Amino acid sequence: MIRSFTFNLAATTRASTSISLPARIGKPAPDRVSSTPKGPFSSTARRHDFHFDTHHFVQRLEREGLNRAQAVGIMSAMAEVIDESIRNMTSNMVTKADQEKHRYTQQVDFAQLKSELQLMEKNELAMIKAENDRLVTDIDKLKQRLREEIMRTQAGVRLDLNLEKGRMREETSKQELKIKEVDTRIEQEIAALRTSIQVSKATTLQYLVGFVTGCSALLMAYMRFRY
Repeated sequence: MIRSFTFNLAATTRASTSISLPARIGKPAPDRVSSTPKGPFSSTARRHDFHFDTHHFVQRLEREGLNRAQAVGIMSAMAEVIDESIRNMTSNMVTKADQEKHRYTQQVDFAQLKSELQLMEKNELAMIKAENDRLVTDIDKLKQRLREEIMRTQAGVRLDLNLEKGRMREETSKQELKIKEVDTRIEQEIAALRTSIQVSKATTLQYLVGFVTGCSALLMAYMRFRY
């Protein structure tokens, strides 16, 4: 796979005898690339300018069958692509100072938010406590009113009961008086009836005695006249 890529890239570079590379930071000049075999591609000379081991990469390409110029051209192209990719990636990144500044800003915002939340919590707690105190006061007032209403109702009920008891006593006294009057009247009627019976008995006895006496006199007169 590396062989096919290197041959295709080498075909595009055969037209020129030398490769001109753009002057960038961390990139060697063309005369340095085509000079001594191990000068600019040494792993220790300028390795810090590249993002990979250029000397090892060139040797790998040479082992694949490429000549020195083709290997150097491919390495330079790869270095440019990698450098461009890294620059594109790092362009969207922030520096450590910006990151620290952003972190400090977040900490400040978080501290401010925390203080605001604590203040809101304190205010809400104060409002809840005030509302609770108001409710307790209203409940105490309601209890007092209910207690007074119960006492007033009990007093009214007691008064009504006492009045009803007095009325019932009066009614009972009246009924007892009427009963006594009826008893007296009945006793009087019974006494009068007894007297009438006694009178009737005496009258009947007188009539009976007179009748017996008359009958006896007639019987004696008859006996005397006959004998």
